[in-house]
Amino acid sequence: MPALSRSIIWLYHEFGLSAIHKTGRNAYLIILSRSLRMFAYGSTFILALFFNELGFTDYQIGLFFTLTLLGDVVLGTLLTLIADRVGRRRILLAGSGLMVLSGTVFAYFDNFGILLVASIVGVISATGGDFGPFRSIEESMLSHLTTPETRADVLAWYVATSTLGLAVGSEMSGRIIHTLENKPGWTLTWAYHTLFWIYAVMGVVNAGLMLLLTEACESKQPEAENYSRLQDEEETVESPRAESHIATSNTASTPLRSRAKAGWIGRSLGFFSQPLSQISKPTRLVMYKLWLLLALDSVADGMVPISITQYYINEKFHPFKATLGDAQSGATLLGSISTIFAGPLARKIGLINTMVFTHIPSSAAVLLFSAPSSLWLTIVLLLIRTGLNSMDQAPRAAFIAAVVKPEERTAVMGIASTLRTLAATLGPTVTGILAGNERFWIAFVAAGCCRLVYDAGLYAMFVNMPLHQNEGDVAVVPSAEVADEFALQNLGNEDEDDNIVEISSFHTVEPRPKVERFDSNKPRGSSTLSSGIELAS
Repeated sequence: MPALSRSIIWLYHEFGLSAIHKTGRNAYLIILSRSLRMFAYGSTFILALFFNELGFTDYQIGLFFTLTLLGDVVLGTLLTLIADRVGRRRILLAGSGLMVLSGTVFAYFDNFGILLVASIVGVISATGGDFGPFRSIEESMLSHLTTPETRADVLAWYVATSTLGLAVGSEMSGRIIHTLENKPGWTLTWAYHTLFWIYAVMGVVNAGLMLLLTEACESKQPEAENYSRLQDEEETVESPRAESHIATSNTASTPLRSRAKAGWIGRSLGFFSQPLSQISKPTRLVMYKLWLLLALDSVADGMVPISITQYYINEKFHPFKATLGDAQSGATLLGSISTIFAGPLARKIGLINTMVFTHIPSSAAVLLFSAPSSLWLTIVLLLIRTGLNSMDQAPRAAFIAAVVKPEERTAVMGIASTLRTLAATLGPTVTGILAGNERFWIAFVAAGCCRLVYDAGLYAMFVNMPLHQNEGDVAVVPSAEVADEFALQNLGNEDEDDNIVEISSFHTVEPRPKVERFDSNKPRGSSTLSSGIELAS
């Protein structure tokens, strides 16, 4: 029994459950809220099938997905910009209300125009992904609530449980449709409408959970006008008043109206350029390449999202809806499990290696998806694609955290999210046109090629990139296996400004106060900083 107790305690701490408990009730509520929301998103995998049942053309289906994603970009950006001022809980409550609105409209109406408007101005997941205003705000809240030691574990469970919710939602939607369409007096369309009622109910539950969150979730930073680098440069060029005042006191001042206009333009430009202007030039030079690759990957994902993939399987093989639901839920469950092991794998082989070598099989599965003539072989490819597709998320976040300054992470993540969503909007329309011309298979080939180019580019550009800790005077560390392990272990440790760790197996840096060599051969968690603080595991 003592051995069993020790094992349970070890698992409790090793897999980060203690971190959630330490964070408190708000963490439980946020994680539960997203899990239920993703459960609802799992029911929207049938969107393309629903539209096909209503008689919409393939072009209309592709257009719907594209415009819905564009609506997500606009809505998500606007709500995220005002969240800290208006209140994070209020914005999430409003988002839950929009979720209820969209679900109700989809449950009542069959008109393409009405459904399109509801999806653009409301919250509906066209692809099964979380592209709305929720995720970035929730991650900001969790980052605010956690300590550097618990942050990575809490966010990991935030991702894993939501993927599990998506799997359960997909499974139940297939079962519900199969059951209802076989009931006397029921049509397939009515069965689809029932799923949207469930979607609306999940929106109500989410709203209730938001009301239970405490004031601790809100931003504590005082509101202050912050003129950033790019805005300062613009105002320096556009406003000669200060320069003329320094040059001579006899120079006429700028007319009041012109100054007011220039100030208004500067503030407007600053408002929209603020995220980019908060990022230093060295970071931007790195992130431009990564953003470009992420956008390419998102174009591929937008061409063949899960909902369109299910539509393709249905059109090619005509399986039972329950079979489709079982296959997708199994694939999503596999993805949830694989996500848990992404961190340990990254500590073994490195961040970039984990991102690339877990993503390549998924990309190859997309490339070959249209080739099999057997339903079960196609489902095997679906399992490979979805099961491995999420393993790069945690290493990607750790890599970004290792190459950008802590104060730049929010802006970098926000820009990456916006670019990914915008890029994804290009895909559905292209796929709709191809499907309408009996060339559906080309979408999978093109998407697979784009994903493989992303993988190759990621490896070529970043596998040997130096990683560094951006708190104060920091030693630069090569981005290989040991360095990646160090970066992943120390993700989120922003507060140890004076503690510098160097990798002795790669090179030697100038000695600094409080420096201890990090030995990659030591057991995990055995290395300590000279201050006595244990490295985060």
